[in-house]
Amino acid sequence: MKTIRTADYGEMSRMAAAEMIKRIKSNPGLKLGLATGSTPKGVYRELINDHQQNGTSYKQIQTFNLDEYIGIGKKDPNSYHFFMCQQLFDHIDIPLDQTYIPDGTVENLDAECDRYEKFIKDHGAIDLQLLGLGHNGHIGFNEPGTPFSSRTHIVELADSTRKANSRFFASIEEVPTHAITMGIATIMDSKEIFLVVSGEAKADALARLINGPVDEQFPASALKNHGNVTIFADEAALKYINGA
Repeated sequence: MKTIRTADYGEMSRMAAAEMIKRIKSNPGLKLGLATGSTPKGVYRELINDHQQNGTSYKQIQTFNLDEYIGIGKKDPNSYHFFMCQQLFDHIDIPLDQTYIPDGTVENLDAECDRYEKFIKDHGAIDLQLLGLGHNGHIGFNEPGTPFSSRTHIVELADSTRKANSRFFASIEEVPTHAITMGIATIMDSKEIFLVVSGEAKADALARLINGPVDEQFPASALKNHGNVTIFADEAALKYINGA
């Protein structure tokens, strides 16, 4: 894993976005894996600014989101469909029929997991996957103990994850208990991975990722087995790492 140290969240977002833009310009048909949550928002703002100022086009880009809550419709402001439209898709020239997100409202959720996994496979490997890092090491919604061999599946969200995400809801009771997520093996099939990490609250998790063992109890540690991972992290997130 390569680590790029940045001064703050703004610089981290700019540098990660700049590298993504390079990949898009060199491959206009890039297949992008996308993440939700607070940390990627700055990256998406930078992509929007670049599109508006420099005209970088997404007309041939295909996107595949990591996950979606179960039981929340696409038009619900707390859905990841809504998040992605609000934070990125509505502000660039990507056709919405080239943006793919699991559907957590279907009756047969197991079939939806199989469909989404096959859909990704049929489109070929994701060229570049953007990830955030959970406090407990989750990537996507793969909680501690998830087998590294996992494919797209249903997951029961850990209490810590629901608490962390409750800031987006009126109360923690409204946070869904389950989600559909790409599995760790699905993520690891990506040709390249960018991990964005910001803030002192993520410092323990990032230190464990960089210095700790590969262990299914810390899902992000699987990334150590991938040959092309870049971590973009600010000073606060790297407070326990010297010389990164």
